[in-house]
Amino acid sequence: MSKQDELFDLMTKMYADLKDGQSKIQDDIFDIKGKLSEVDTRLEKVEMEFEKAEFKLEHKIEAKIDALFDGYIQNSEKLSRIEKEVTKHDEIILRKVKP
Repeated sequence: MSKQDELFDLMTKMYADLKDGQSKIQDDIFDIKGKLSEVDTRLEKVEMEFEKAEFKLEHKIEAKIDALFDGYIQNSEKLSRIEKEVTKHDEIILRKVKP
């Protein structure tokens, strides 16, 4: 076998190995793309569920804040009525104390 034949065989083997490696890389890339697609789908589902949960939470919190605000207003009105009554009694007591 001549030197050129040996070189040709070596180059043919190297070319076959290179093609095989390229094919494996393409398969790996295809698998990665498939997995990324699955991850994207799952992420979209998670984002949708998060948005639903966020909306529900906002709705619940908003209702509770409204109830607390209503309670605050009622307490404020009650304190105003009590203050008026106390002021009336203060005036009555002061009249009785000062002859």
